[in-house]
Amino acid sequence: MGEGPALDRDGRLALWTLGAIGCVTLAWWLLALAPAAGEPEWLGRAREVCFDLGPDGLPGVSGWMLLIGQPLGMAAFLALVWPRPLGRGLAWIVDTGRGRVLGLVVLAAAVGGLAATGLRVARVAEARAAQVQLPPGMAAADHPRQDRPAPPLGLVNHTGTAVDWADLVGRPTVVTFAFGHCGDICPLVVENARSARDAVWGPDSAALVVVTLDPWRDTPDRLADLATRWHLGPGDHMLGGSIDDVEGVLDAWNVARERDLSTGNITHPPLVYLVDAEGTIAFVTLSGRPTLIELAERM
Repeated sequence: MGEGPALDRDGRLALWTLGAIGCVTLAWWLLALAPAAGEPEWLGRAREVCFDLGPDGLPGVSGWMLLIGQPLGMAAFLALVWPRPLGRGLAWIVDTGRGRVLGLVVLAAAVGGLAATGLRVARVAEARAAQVQLPPGMAAADHPRQDRPAPPLGLVNHTGTAVDWADLVGRPTVVTFAFGHCGDICPLVVENARSARDAVWGPDSAALVVVTLDPWRDTPDRLADLATRWHLGPGDHMLGGSIDDVEGVLDAWNVARERDLSTGNITHPPLVYLVDAEGTIAFVTLSGRPTLIELAERM
């Protein structure tokens, strides 16, 4: 099978321009949807502003419009101002062996990217459902009080200070569990816990404690980055420590979890404890912000 006629200079330039649009699009999507571990604070802030990121890490309406509309607009502009060279370039992709290989590679990358994005959105939707739905027939008012002492903490916070209940008694505390490489359920759980605390008590009257589920990667030197990413206040604590110490605390708090040894990712429920000023567990729930607010008001 012949290779067809050689592509002229303008046709090649049109394809290179279309490829550049694709590369810029890929970079924007990776920036919006694939935050890197240990990235600088300014980059996380820029991502939130540029893409209108919500607490679950997904873009808002304006963010999706930017991610989808910008590349489509640039491609449409290229087709408008340079239609014939672009047409010759696309014909070269269809008519030549090298072109078809290149087209298949680009198509596979696009399909893979869309599939990964769809999976991410589906996981966030699942996390939202888990944070909103209560067991059948159970309202917030039906949650039983636990009235049992809170298990020990004894871990190091994001400032390098050891924290236990002696440092927390005297005001209510919201305790939850998350890990830094989690891009869907964890940001949502922490945001719901923090905003419910702020709505009922305010950040100065109650503490938020987040215990890492991933001491392998959320080492003590990374805890400050996580505290910043999740907007913890001066009286809040992002806790970690050695693997054995963290695992012992998670077991004491009855945190169900399963770690994938091949990826390091951890499957876990959106668990939140509400602890009173005396260090007694009042409520434990898997529900979202409205239920957390109702339970906090019952304390």
